[in-house]
Amino acid sequence: MRNKRLKMMIIAALFAAIIAVAAQIMINIPPVPFTLMTIAVMLTATILGAKYGTLAVTVYVLMGGIGIPVFAGMKDGFGIILGPTGGYLVAIIPAALFVGWYLDTFQYSKIQAIIANILAVFIILVLGSIWLKVAAELPWGAAFKGGMLPFVLPDLAKAVVAALIGIIIRTRLVAAKLI
Repeated sequence: MRNKRLKMMIIAALFAAIIAVAAQIMINIPPVPFTLMTIAVMLTATILGAKYGTLAVTVYVLMGGIGIPVFAGMKDGFGIILGPTGGYLVAIIPAALFVGWYLDTFQYSKIQAIIANILAVFIILVLGSIWLKVAAELPWGAAFKGGMLPFVLPDLAKAVVAALIGIIIRTRLVAAKLI
């Protein structure tokens, strides 16, 4: 049992690194950059489930917080987390927890994964936009127009892709007894 736990912690660390790499693939659209971080987060939660998916995402956020340049544009530090876009970084933790919990509770199927990941998109966008409004002292309309609307359709597409690919990968990893 101990070896499985260690293996899963190592896998979670690997997924944290994958999220860090995906965050560097970006299009800089002020005030919030468009990155592949969210698809990596959703894949992580879909593949690893609530416990280790959330661990991986939390490790990613903490790595950036302590000064490892893993956030979009090779940025780091608690200043980024506390800044206008920090809400999106903080929101990926409950979003990953939700996806993992939902799939652990219901089932790891493509339909359930699509539902879970679509709901996770709204967790991230709503919490991130609220944080953006407060941190940047924006009116509600501007926060949602700049921090949510441009991302809804691309993030929904990423959610579907993450769900479909994530279930395939998870099924194969479980069959191979790797997770």
